[in-house]
Amino acid sequence: MTQPSSTASTCATRWKMWLYKVLSVICFTAVCAAQAPDDATSSSIREVDMTIPTTTPYERLVPIVARLSSWLDVFPSEKVEFGCNVNSSSEWTFTWYRNAEKLQDIDPNVSASGSKLTITATTTTYSGSYSCKGHHKTRPDVTTETSAPVQLKVYTNPPKPTLTPSSKSNKMFPGESVTFTCKVDASSGWSYLWYHNNTEIQTSDPNFRVDINHSKSGQYHCKAKRGKSPFFTEVSEATTLQVSDPPKPFLKLLSPWMDVFENETVEFSCEVESDDWTITWYINEKEVQFEDDPNVETMYSSLNITSATQAYQGKYSCKAELASRKVISEFSNTADLRVYGNTPKPTVSKGPTLNPMYVGETVNFTCKVIVSSGWEYQWYRNGVKTTTGETISIPLSLSNQYWCMAYRGDTTQTEFSDKMQQDVLEIPVPTLKLITPWLDVFPTESVKLSCGINDNSDWIYKWSKDGNEVQADTFVSFDSKGATLSISSASAAHTGHYTCKGQLGQRSVSSRFSSTLNLTVYDEKPTVLLQQDPEYNVMFPGESVSFSCHITVSTGWEYLFYQDSKPLNASGNKYPISSVDITHLGFYKCEAKRGSGQNYITIVSEAIGLEVEENKPKPSMTQQPDVVKVYTGESVSFECTVEASSGWVYQWFKDGTPLLINNRTFSINDTNLSNSGSYSCKATRDKTTYTTQLSERRSLLVSEIPVPSLKRITPWLDVFPTESVKLSCGMNDNSDWIYKWSKDGNEVQADTFVSFDSKGATLSISSASAAHTGHYTCKGQLGQRSVSSRFSSTLNLTVYDEKPTVLLQQDPEYNVMFPGESVSFSCHITVSTGWEYLFYQDSKPLNASGNKYPISSVDIKHLGSYKCEAKRGSGQNYFTIVSEAIGLEVEENKPKPSMTQQPDVHKVYTGESVSFECTVEASSGWVYQWFKDGTPLLINNRTFSINDANLLSSGSYSCKATRDKTTYKTQLSERRSLRVSEIPVPSLKRITPWLDVFPTEGVKLSCGMDGTSNWTYTWFRDGQLVTKDDVLSFDSDAANLSISSASASQRGQYSCSAQLKSRSVSSNSSSETTLEVYDTKPRVTLMQNPKHNVMYTGDAVTFSCHVNVSSGWEYLWHKDGRPLSEYNHNISSVVTTNTSYQCQVKRGTNTAFHSDRSQAVGLEVKERPKANIILLTGWSEVFSTDSLALQCEMPKSHDLWNYTWFKEGRQINHLISEKHTVTPQNNTEQSLYTCQGIRSGRPSYSKFSESFTTKNLLLKRRVLLSISGLIFFGIIAVLLGCIVLRVFRKSDDGDDNPEETELFLTMAQLKERDDAPCPMVQYITDAELNSSPKEGEENGTACSETPLPITSHEDQAVTIESSGTTENNGGLVSFKQ
Repeated sequence: MTQPSSTASTCATRWKMWLYKVLSVICFTAVCAAQAPDDATSSSIREVDMTIPTTTPYERLVPIVARLSSWLDVFPSEKVEFGCNVNSSSEWTFTWYRNAEKLQDIDPNVSASGSKLTITATTTTYSGSYSCKGHHKTRPDVTTETSAPVQLKVYTNPPKPTLTPSSKSNKMFPGESVTFTCKVDASSGWSYLWYHNNTEIQTSDPNFRVDINHSKSGQYHCKAKRGKSPFFTEVSEATTLQVSDPPKPFLKLLSPWMDVFENETVEFSCEVESDDWTITWYINEKEVQFEDDPNVETMYSSLNITSATQAYQGKYSCKAELASRKVISEFSNTADLRVYGNTPKPTVSKGPTLNPMYVGETVNFTCKVIVSSGWEYQWYRNGVKTTTGETISIPLSLSNQYWCMAYRGDTTQTEFSDKMQQDVLEIPVPTLKLITPWLDVFPTESVKLSCGINDNSDWIYKWSKDGNEVQADTFVSFDSKGATLSISSASAAHTGHYTCKGQLGQRSVSSRFSSTLNLTVYDEKPTVLLQQDPEYNVMFPGESVSFSCHITVSTGWEYLFYQDSKPLNASGNKYPISSVDITHLGFYKCEAKRGSGQNYITIVSEAIGLEVEENKPKPSMTQQPDVVKVYTGESVSFECTVEASSGWVYQWFKDGTPLLINNRTFSINDTNLSNSGSYSCKATRDKTTYTTQLSERRSLLVSEIPVPSLKRITPWLDVFPTESVKLSCGMNDNSDWIYKWSKDGNEVQADTFVSFDSKGATLSISSASAAHTGHYTCKGQLGQRSVSSRFSSTLNLTVYDEKPTVLLQQDPEYNVMFPGESVSFSCHITVSTGWEYLFYQDSKPLNASGNKYPISSVDIKHLGSYKCEAKRGSGQNYFTIVSEAIGLEVEENKPKPSMTQQPDVHKVYTGESVSFECTVEASSGWVYQWFKDGTPLLINNRTFSINDANLLSSGSYSCKATRDKTTYKTQLSERRSLRVSEIPVPSLKRITPWLDVFPTEGVKLSCGMDGTSNWTYTWFRDGQLVTKDDVLSFDSDAANLSISSASASQRGQYSCSAQLKSRSVSSNSSSETTLEVYDTKPRVTLMQNPKHNVMYTGDAVTFSCHVNVSSGWEYLWHKDGRPLSEYNHNISSVVTTNTSYQCQVKRGTNTAFHSDRSQAVGLEVKERPKANIILLTGWSEVFSTDSLALQCEMPKSHDLWNYTWFKEGRQINHLISEKHTVTPQNNTEQSLYTCQGIRSGRPSYSKFSESFTTKNLLLKRRVLLSISGLIFFGIIAVLLGCIVLRVFRKSDDGDDNPEETELFLTMAQLKERDDAPCPMVQYITDAELNSSPKEGEENGTACSETPLPITSHEDQAVTIESSGTTENNGGLVSFKQ
């Protein structure tokens, strides 16, 4: 019994469990069955809907192009996004067009994703009209119309903003403000970046206000950006803001003094750096207004007190105010003004204080006013104005009274000072006296001199000899005051001019030197000289004679005379003899002595002998030449001689009449006819008047000398070699004359070719030569006397060196003649006369008269060579040399001139010189006529020059020629066209793409002129000539300027000019191009967007590299020191590796310029959290509901999240709930579900969850109903079986009872078994959609569930990470845990 009961209880337990499970299945099946009719209805409706399109006609839709970017005018490298929309449907794909042409997929700058078109506008080629066209995804034959176009404009260059300050002042003051406005004229949507001294300022407003202080000075610039991946403009021009304190005014006194007297003028000036300031005046730091004060004038910065009073006293200062900007300066410096009530009285002083004083002394008078300053002083002498000045120096000459008065300005003067008397005396001159009787002394004699002034003053005397002061020594001494000078024993050293002067006490008063006394001291004793007067060595009785004794030095002598050594009685220095007789015959001597004490004796004189003759003498007279007749011009001399003694004076007589001649000889040097007569003489003593007898008489006859006559016997006097010449000389006198011939002043001598007759009257030259050329004269010579006639008149004989040549001349002298012209030949000989002329044509004689052969009308027969010669002489003809031949050429054709041009170019430039030359090759004598455009010009020269060509000089030029003498005209020359153009201005271009460069960067500029290579170029920087150096060079024509390594010295305004290579043509300078060379390398800034310190996997981050100056940069990226390559480094989805980024820039092709690297920016990345989908519908609910409940959660996160659900990758609209219910209505077919967490904080979104797969719920329910029916009947069968077994089966032993078998396995047991079926696969999942065993193994689950697909739309580009299905994701939980 026990066994059945145990079996029954066990079975009951099992039945209860089965019953519970069966009831659950039945309930689930009932729920599914309840939904079946709805499903049928829905299916019916869908079938009806499917039939509608087949009956309605299709109308093509028109898509709309939407602008997803903010603007349609963009710049290089900006991005533009367009969206194409067809009734907001997602069933379409799209094709894009630009300017009606389909866009190509190969363009890396154009990408299309879904309905969005993204364009990176790198060049202007992306400008155009963009449109789109839709294509249905499931019905390829269905397309839309083309949309209306949207116009996109791409600018060529990035814009450059304009920076404008609100204040135009170049200097600002603390407390002011200035607003800078940064403006980009092109496009819109800009935000602005501001920089102060290259440091960024955190503001993006286009207007930036600066409140001025000293820290705000410096350079300001800006640039603009726009867009999420920002596009940056160029940097604006920098504006310098100079900040300084308001200037401190400078108070300047314009009037001369600060302490004034009433009614004086005071003027101040308050000086500030510009005229914009308004001045305010202060006295003792209190503001003063002078508008109503008649004594004060204010104008601009000056203050003028026209009439001062004591009320104006005080300390003056000023302030300056810039009213328009409300800026006030600090106080200026102060000026203390003092106003006196009364004018002072000046005082007079002098130095030295002596009175009287001597003439020549200087006295200094000083006039002084001790109050104030700036005084000028007026001096008066005896009431008369003299001079001005505080102190005057007066050299004294007369006694006077002096006083003064002080004044300043036009209004102030003092009263007069007291008067001061100054007496003046003349300085006396000392008197120098000789105490010793004489001043010329001899050795050992004594000398004494005295010096004195008639004045009671205390004078001291100084002595001078020859300008040098005399000092006392052994022989020289003075008395106590130097008034007496004594020389005890004179010597030659004491010789000299002695003077003295007086010195007055301690004063600088010295007299003039006294008169001079000349002291002479001889070297030895003096000698005396005995003289006789008269000094005749023979005397005659009755004559008087006197002896005198002389000493030439000094005075005070006494003389002694001697005759034959016997003393004579004489007084003084003479011994006279009034009447000589024989007793006075003898020798006479003398000597001298002087001195009162000891006589000083001279040396005795030389002796003089005296001779006495008793008989009276008779003179003898002689004549030279000793002839009776002489010729005029001859010299005749007479001599009268007295043999005894001397001292005679002679007297001459002609025809008994005395002549005024007293000499011993009487000469007639140039006799004439009046000199004929009878001559005699006598003599008289010159001192004693003693007279001789009369001499014998002599007669003299004088006649004129005749002049010879010179005549030519030959007819001419200019002859040629071998011709003969004959001249004659004659005199109309019977005297025996002999003739002398002279040529050119030299006597002619007979030789081989020259001969004379017996007396030389005829000169013959048998064969003349050049040596016979000269001026010939002749004269007569009379016998042996030196009487010669004058030379005859002159005959000039010319003898040429060679035979004469004749000159044949042609008139006109044209070497080529033309028919009809006239010509004449003339034969000329330039020497001598008497010629006959002969003409020849080609050696044939011509019939000519005189020296000319004329041809009135030239024709061809006159062609030939013409000569001539001349002859003369009656006997044997003398022929000249034949002339040079003149060829006469006759040209039958009329000539045509050739015209050349220099420079030989068709085009010249204004300002150039152009010359034309017109040439007629044939002959000469042409006068040229010029034509411009057929119009004659007033120019007759062979050359025609245009010195300063201009545009009016252009034209066609030609010429022709006319003979100057025959008026024969040529043809017109060929025409030459001249085009004159303005000198072009060279074009200065930059070869280097940028003109703001950095140190060591290369720069290249080009200068060109209309594409021609005929120019060379000159370069200028800031107007100064640029020359090559180590870093600056030119190419061959200097067309290119290259700077290999720029520096600050190369910055400036560059221009160039051109010079034409072959001509002196220079252009004007080109326009200027500014080259800016920065002092340092550019600063590179690395910016991160977004600027989050921490990023999450899947985040997009953009690094952009910015340069604050210039353009043309290529960007170099470095990640952890490794180089990358792109402008903006975009990371579409970051990973969890921490990295460091840097950037730098470079530019240039050949030698690239590199900046320094930017600061490093580190990137910290954390793992982004991942969403998880949980199936909330359990196994027990399968039969009671027709929906599945899904829940999205963020594991391990305590933050508040919202959730977005996705079905098949598309967001389920307006669903942000944590839960989502899947029903047959919204999930008619199997779908993939995913979810994503979103929130306002960071990270703002999660990773997408794993996909969750659902099945058709209608199919699930029908299958479950079928299974549930089978299970129900199976349970009934089992129950019946259990009852039968319970009734009929025996119970077993307890020990032998097997364990109860569990009907259902736990989830853990299911996982451990490979053969265990998954209940949801059997009842819910389609077999063909189950995951593979391998996939299940990878997920680590006993069976694989296909998760519901959950999709999410991301705003930013991220990478969707996926992994295997998580454990129990979407599966049912086991009943047994």
